[in-house]
Amino acid sequence: MATHPGLPAPEISDHIGREESRSRYAPGTEFQIGRIAMVGNTGTYLDSPFHRYAGGADLAELPLARLADVPGVVVRAAGRTAIPPEAFAGVELRGKAVLFHTGWDRHWGTPAYLDGAANPHLGAEAAARLAEAEPALVGIDSVNIDRIQGGERPAHSALLAAGIPIVEHLTGLGALPDAGFRFFAVPPKVRGFGTFPVRAFALFSGGRSSAGIPPRRV
Repeated sequence: MATHPGLPAPEISDHIGREESRSRYAPGTEFQIGRIAMVGNTGTYLDSPFHRYAGGADLAELPLARLADVPGVVVRAAGRTAIPPEAFAGVELRGKAVLFHTGWDRHWGTPAYLDGAANPHLGAEAAARLAEAEPALVGIDSVNIDRIQGGERPAHSALLAAGIPIVEHLTGLGALPDAGFRFFAVPPKVRGFGTFPVRAFALFSGGRSSAGIPPRRV
């Protein structure tokens, strides 16, 4: 899947297939070793500060306290394009996984999902206020947390400068309660790398919810 305009889809193949592996092992023993070539911005992914800033924390330097078992809140922002700070007024944000539910994931797999003129995003003032509130991480169910038309990226700039990771291309946020859940979005520890896909999910008393983009819709 290609999840950002202009970036390639991953290439997934066998490095060693099962038939080829048989010549390497004892009779009846076979393995598959897979190979993936991809950009970091594939699927549901997390941006570390290094993605935006050369001196920022890379994937290997992010503390698990920001990524795993984080208390979460959902900000309902359906019907908005530039999300204002009023959308999260009165919400306790510090130390939380703050997830913006815009409903944009309903367009996944269609040209509308990549529409840079319409994609829901954080307005510059909202991003600045959010960075000051010190959440653990911020996520959104849109193609980008910034407006992707033009070259400005105020949300990435403000949040990543404050050391706050960003998760993009979430889905299923409508199934989460407004609060009272724990959120997980953990990438591998890769030094000198700023962005990587994550298996994003939440746990709450009513069950569990997948918050990452599935490979296909049914």
